[in-house]
Amino acid sequence: MMLHIPEVLTREQVTAIRTAIDAADWVDGRATAGSQGMQVKRNRQLPENCPVALEQGRIIQQALAANALFFSAALPARTMAPLFNRYAGSETYGLHVDGAARRLPGPQPWMRTDISCTLFLCDPEDYDGGELVVVDTYGTHEARLPAGDLIVYPSTSLHRVEPVTRGERVCSFFWVQSMVRDDARRAMLFEMDQTIQRLRAQLGETEETLALAGQYHNLLRMWGEM
Repeated sequence: MMLHIPEVLTREQVTAIRTAIDAADWVDGRATAGSQGMQVKRNRQLPENCPVALEQGRIIQQALAANALFFSAALPARTMAPLFNRYAGSETYGLHVDGAARRLPGPQPWMRTDISCTLFLCDPEDYDGGELVVVDTYGTHEARLPAGDLIVYPSTSLHRVEPVTRGERVCSFFWVQSMVRDDARRAMLFEMDQTIQRLRAQLGETEETLALAGQYHNLLRMWGEM
């Protein structure tokens, strides 16, 4: 499931984050790529242990924790600390698939990557090119979103970033290990949860919405890994 989640960050938050990260020291993005990604990746990133990246990443994580649509879609068990990248001057990231696991600091050193996330920190009119292109069994999908908006999609998908031919494309990116690793099951739970919420808004809490909510949680118990 590929989903656009609007306004994860406010305009004020985007401006503050950009002010902080634009003044930091950027490095070759291939530093965090695997052997396949290194062959097609041409961009710049903030180092993973950069204090600026860590602090601004915490702000993004707080915003994600408060976003009900993100929780409903991702059912996050673990969320990687956000990273930051930028593309300019025809920089690009060719077709690739994200690695299945990421090494993290702490007592649980490995995290499974179920969902890939790109949070846009610039507006579409700020640059040309730079579309995120996701290729799946249903075709090819492109995303160029307003600053503060998030796109999420299965990490199993092939994807690329088109060359940026004018301006700069600046984003944060990260991965989620979901409580439900199977994308089809996550999509089913998301649709059920959204339907329950719409019915509650129209009808209030009824015997039927309560029954549907019970089925939702029973499916989450059946499929979830906590």
